[in-house]
Amino acid sequence: MKVKGLRWWIIALICLATVINYIDRTAFGVMWPEMGKDLGMDESDYAVMLNVFMITYALGKFLSGKLYDIIGTRMGFTVSIVVWSVASIFHAFARGLFSLTLFRALLGLGEAGNWPGAVKSNGEWFPVKQRAIAQGIFNAGASLGSVVAPVLIAYLYGHFGWRTTFIIIGAVGLLWVIPWLFINKTTPESHPWITDEERNLIMNSRIEAIKSTENKKEKGLSVVQILKHKESWGVLASRFFIEPIWWLFVGWMPLYLNSEFGFSIEEIGATIWISYLGGMAGSIIGGWYSGKLMETKTVDAARKITITIGGSLIFLGLLGIIFLVNENNPMTFIYIVAVVLFGFQFAIGNIQTISSDLLKGPSVGTLAGLAGTVAAVSVIIMNSLIPKIAAVSYTPAFIVIAVLAPMAVLSIFFFIKNIGPVEE
Repeated sequence: MKVKGLRWWIIALICLATVINYIDRTAFGVMWPEMGKDLGMDESDYAVMLNVFMITYALGKFLSGKLYDIIGTRMGFTVSIVVWSVASIFHAFARGLFSLTLFRALLGLGEAGNWPGAVKSNGEWFPVKQRAIAQGIFNAGASLGSVVAPVLIAYLYGHFGWRTTFIIIGAVGLLWVIPWLFINKTTPESHPWITDEERNLIMNSRIEAIKSTENKKEKGLSVVQILKHKESWGVLASRFFIEPIWWLFVGWMPLYLNSEFGFSIEEIGATIWISYLGGMAGSIIGGWYSGKLMETKTVDAARKITITIGGSLIFLGLLGIIFLVNENNPMTFIYIVAVVLFGFQFAIGNIQTISSDLLKGPSVGTLAGLAGTVAAVSVIIMNSLIPKIAAVSYTPAFIVIAVLAPMAVLSIFFFIKNIGPVEE
């Protein structure tokens, strides 16, 4: 049996895994008011668990990158989603701060693998000109998950309670493993279902020439060797600067809407999805636009043009928030944030896929995982500062984030003179 466009089935499953990923992580915040009451915990306990999740999430980005390089994307994704799904189910059996913190830590460790795994899988399954749109489809899962999660979790909680809700969403993740192992039998080189046309399309675009079967187990570069390349620092610096932009709005926008505009939970749920739809659109369009540019321009030019446009939209959008939003126009804020998240996702898919443009297969996951860890560290720093800043006003936070956007773009131009295979 041959399946036409097999690579699109692979990325569709990864996109679905990302939706599940965001539902699982969002459930905690949505149901916290009742969970906290049942377990006798307060907001300070919640803050501890939020930080523990981000710490293990940062660590997991790096460790999972190495894991995927060793066991491959097929089994790597299986390990990641089984770990985070089991962790989600364990939430139902939490009895206090220690057990719940342990389960949050395990969730962060498992969920982190989704990102370096997607970058590595896209490098394996997609030609260079299509990698950004594949990364965009994957990233769209994060936005879609953010849109779906509050409504879905509220529905499940209303019918089953928070303990059973965690069991249900965890079981969904475990069920995902079945079609993943069934469809993603092996890599494109030897997959029995791939057409010759699709295999040639993928193979002809690879950084390295396809070697004989005996040479396929090529050893990847160490972290030290990867960091000796100036280009790797461009990926790391860009992710460090740009990542807090997404997490500021994902993590703090509901609180901002409540404190600044007096939005209720119902009002937040009825409006916040508009902003996340902007992010979802940016994921798809950014990948498509980069691929379109590659029809007439180099990979280097296409990536940098797309990243620059995305960074510019982020910067202009944040200026709009700083100067145009006041207590009388909350929907202006919602719409402008949609532009900011559109710009972020327009750029981030191309930034993330640079790892596979620079390095060979065995090293891609390591650099992608390291970049994810650096990005998570910057988010931890932001999360520790925002409560102090927001005690007076959110405006300084928006100013800082606005400055980070051009710094992310400039990092790419400064460290990476040409986005292409580096000399090893």
